[in-house]
Amino acid sequence: MVALCAVVVLIALVVVRQRGTVGRRIALLVGAAVLLAIAIARPVIGGATPPPAVAGAHDPSIFVLVDRSADMGISDGRGRTRLAAARDDIAALMDRYPNARFAVISFASRPALNWPLSQDNWSLKPVVDAIAPYASTPAQAARADVGAASTVLRYQLFSAVQQYPRAQNLVFYLGAGAPESQEQARAFDPPAGAIDGGAVLAYDAAGQAALQAVAGQLGVPLLTRGGDGPLTGWAENPGHETAPAPAAATGFETYWILGMGAAGLVLVELYLVLRQFVRTRLVTPEPP
Repeated sequence: MVALCAVVVLIALVVVRQRGTVGRRIALLVGAAVLLAIAIARPVIGGATPPPAVAGAHDPSIFVLVDRSADMGISDGRGRTRLAAARDDIAALMDRYPNARFAVISFASRPALNWPLSQDNWSLKPVVDAIAPYASTPAQAARADVGAASTVLRYQLFSAVQQYPRAQNLVFYLGAGAPESQEQARAFDPPAGAIDGGAVLAYDAAGQAALQAVAGQLGVPLLTRGGDGPLTGWAENPGHETAPAPAAATGFETYWILGMGAAGLVLVELYLVLRQFVRTRLVTPEPP
């Protein structure tokens, strides 16, 4: 690019030495326009421009799986339902990770993506507050599936890994374990290495065996929730949250050289115009 700049300037100077004002000016203006057009492309010598950074690339992605079966509507003995306690735990997670992206998947016998992965946590709060247990008959309770959200979670993790490869993926499963279910539970099969932490939160002692199996499939610990104590003890792998990659060598940018060349041609044109104006004034006779 620098060589091209030198060639254009050289041609313009040669034209300046030639006769013909119109052709000379056209050459100067065309040369300046060519240099400016090349400068706008910001050519680089000796390297490539690094890719633009993705906003929030290092903030964790948190996937919340919420059991909405009838068993979560049972009182926990302190004047609130198990699902109300689960909502409080979700709020605690949002306070703990204010800059994280959250996704909410609810389930009973079937899954539903209530909130796709997003960093708009302010809008998420009313969505979480509105989550309530499904009305259920004994037959429906027998069809509850602790692994109903497995497929949705798998594809959400695939998407997150591709879009935010440097971010942690934390999975929190909040449920009762479907102790009355007669269905064969679907197993969780997350992408290898996609989950960096989280926990399975158990709100019913009767379902802990099923929830322990879920915890093993997800590779996170099982935490028993039954009191008003703070939510602690989940797994988190800080090693996955890698430091930002060093910026690729950007090389030597030449746009400023091209811009200076264009400015030089414009100055030459301005000089020629002024010189022509002065000559015209000197030659033109004054009226008597």
